Amino acid sequence: MIDHDALRPIERRVLRLSEQGTDHREIARRFRRSPDYIARVIDFARLPGRRRRSGHEVLRPVERRILDWRQQGANYADIGPRFGRSPDFVERVERLAQYKLSLR
Repeated sequence: MIDHDALRPIERRVLRLSEQGTDHREIARRFRRSPDYIARVIDFARLPGRRRRSGHEVLRPVERRILDWRQQGANYADIGPRFGRSPDFVERVERLAQYKLSLR
């Protein structure tokens, strides 16, 4: 059983068309992609382990990592090069993450 809510919009639409019996070539034409691409989308959408994000996962991975490094004592200048970004970028991401957490 596929949890359609855990899929990306293109995966949901492609699967729906495929389940309705639409030929992969026709789906590919509608999405302006190759039939091989459509087959891969369907295969990946059906892989086990796809899950919906839980409600407590409000932070993006980059935000979680920056908060973890900051809690371990790393400063903005140390973290920035890890992402190829400036220390100001890291500070903005941290502030946004803190704001998101304050809304919970």
